[in-house]
Amino acid sequence: MRNFFFVGIFLLLGVVSCIDTPNFDDTPSIQFNSIDKFTVPDPFSGPTARKDSVVITIDFEDGDGDLGISPEERSDTTLLNTIYKEWGNYDLTIFRQNATGGFERLPSSVTNKLFFPILRRDGKPGPIKGKLDFSQIFFYSRFAKPAVLKFQVKVRDRSLRVSNVIETDTISVPLDQ
Repeated sequence: MRNFFFVGIFLLLGVVSCIDTPNFDDTPSIQFNSIDKFTVPDPFSGPTARKDSVVITIDFEDGDGDLGISPEERSDTTLLNTIYKEWGNYDLTIFRQNATGGFERLPSSVTNKLFFPILRRDGKPGPIKGKLDFSQIFFYSRFAKPAVLKFQVKVRDRSLRVSNVIETDTISVPLDQ
């Protein structure tokens, strides 16, 4: 029985030692994964009101795992304005399709400074990989008309290294004209 224990430990150590630690760059890298739209009720605007929730999913890799900010950092506006001057750690740029089929940047005060929480929960430096979802809400109103949008996304880590920029597929949502 004792020999089986040592054989089991030896096999477990052998399997664990075969797992390679990923070697990602310390500058975050992102890839477009998907864009989805969900129409949901909007109880605050009335019993028949609704809104579209657009969820953008990106895949990320980061060599030192320093993506995201803590709740304490998020509540310190002086720190945020000093470090993250123009944009947060998630940058979302919206483009609307025009009459000629091209795209024009759509100004949005809602997307000025976006932040996501720390992604590596143990706080230890090291490579991380995963998916990051961001939801943007578009409300239906009597002035809203369907508009074709696409988004550009980039992220930055706590060392202020900026990822590549990705672009989503297009999606149709209600937009006040």
